[in-house]
Amino acid sequence: MAAAAPLTVVAGGATAGFAVTGSTGIPLAYVVVAVVLGVFAVGYVAMSRRIVNAGAFYTYITRGLGRPAGVGGAAVALAAYGPLMQVGLLCGFGVVAADFMTTHASLTMPWWIWAYIAWAAVAVLGVIRIDLLGVVLSVLLVAEIVVAVVLAVVQVEHPAGGRLSVTTLSPSNLLTTGLGAGLATAIAGFVGFEGTAVFSEEAKDPRRTVARATFIAVVLIGGLYAFCAWAMSVAAGPDQIVARSTAEGSALIFNLAAPYVPAVVITVGQFLLLSSLFAAVLAFQNTQARIVFALAREGVLPAVLGRVGKRSKAPVGGSITQTVIAFAAIIAFVLTGWDPFVNGFFWLTVLGGIGVLAMMTIVSLAVVAFFTRRDNQAGVWEGRLAPLLAFAALAAVCVVTVDNAAALFGVDPASGTQWRLLGVYPVVFIIGVVGALILRSAKPEVYARIGLGAHSIVGAVGHTAEPSTAAGGVR
Repeated sequence: MAAAAPLTVVAGGATAGFAVTGSTGIPLAYVVVAVVLGVFAVGYVAMSRRIVNAGAFYTYITRGLGRPAGVGGAAVALAAYGPLMQVGLLCGFGVVAADFMTTHASLTMPWWIWAYIAWAAVAVLGVIRIDLLGVVLSVLLVAEIVVAVVLAVVQVEHPAGGRLSVTTLSPSNLLTTGLGAGLATAIAGFVGFEGTAVFSEEAKDPRRTVARATFIAVVLIGGLYAFCAWAMSVAAGPDQIVARSTAEGSALIFNLAAPYVPAVVITVGQFLLLSSLFAAVLAFQNTQARIVFALAREGVLPAVLGRVGKRSKAPVGGSITQTVIAFAAIIAFVLTGWDPFVNGFFWLTVLGGIGVLAMMTIVSLAVVAFFTRRDNQAGVWEGRLAPLLAFAALAAVCVVTVDNAAALFGVDPASGTQWRLLGVYPVVFIIGVVGALILRSAKPEVYARIGLGAHSIVGAVGHTAEPSTAAGGVR
């Protein structure tokens, strides 16, 4: 949930959705997406009960669609979570922190210094015990949710023109003002909720905890997004929400409530917007680190990347790897003069969200394939019907997202920029597939361990893992 950055999405994502798409149906779009992801979660958590593995997406695709597809999916996940989502959020943190400190502390420093301050803090926190880290994330998460709800309640109590409107919750309104763009924008706000399964190996009771956490995240985040986006449309007026979102951006949520609350509430809210970004950076650091750990443990990546702390048991190798990548990425932005907000925060997080959307679509298909086998039984709803419905819905969102890519990135369709950005995923997926095929030929014992998780240690030592049976009959 911290990775989903609720206050950041409400303040920045919802207003960007209104402004960029021109759709006034964003509040309902969040509800629709929450329902779709709830259906996706049915098959997802069914897999999590049977497969406890920090690789999550990577492992599920491997068990369902085979090792080459699994490693290709892992490459997509590594690109989406680390170099894209986390680096984009670091850029956003730097910009927001620079503005906040200039306004409230008269301290003016370049955005990249603030980005590196966050980077250093995340580098340290990324290698501590997960339960201690959970305390930090929980405090920040609860605080930002409370502020978002308080601001939304104030906005609903002061509707534009003195009249409470539900226009932006009307299905016809969403359909006539850009269904595809609205759904594509909304789904980006949920990225991070699926990370529950990544922490399954560190949970006391993963078969219950992962399922509970996943469904709670979808319901709570979806409800919060829809309520807050609707509240802003009420306070601004349905006929003015697009114009005001375009003009005021992430400041709109604070501007609408400012006349009715003490100034300190707005200041605290602006600070928590900053902490929301930091919490998301930290959460994605840990998600990325565990995926790297899962791949290194099985020999797909160098073994040194699978190192864990002696006392913390945190995936130190994976965390340090992401720390180095983020450090280099910020330097690249500084040296090239790229805009940290547009090219960094906006482009990279949108692109990262598209990658996760593609992964969820593939995982839905993998769930069906996994439970179709006779030795992997599940109920018709969780093993077949729900994942098939999720696949159809997510695939449709993928199609409209690609179709509206130029608008989502805010670029000229004729420039081809959107295709160069989206092209990263087919490239890394192919690299992953080719890498798996090379392992099959050159290191069959390593190839046989792909998808085994903790059991890959046994396969590595005693060569007891057979390619035909070790991972549930995957290829």
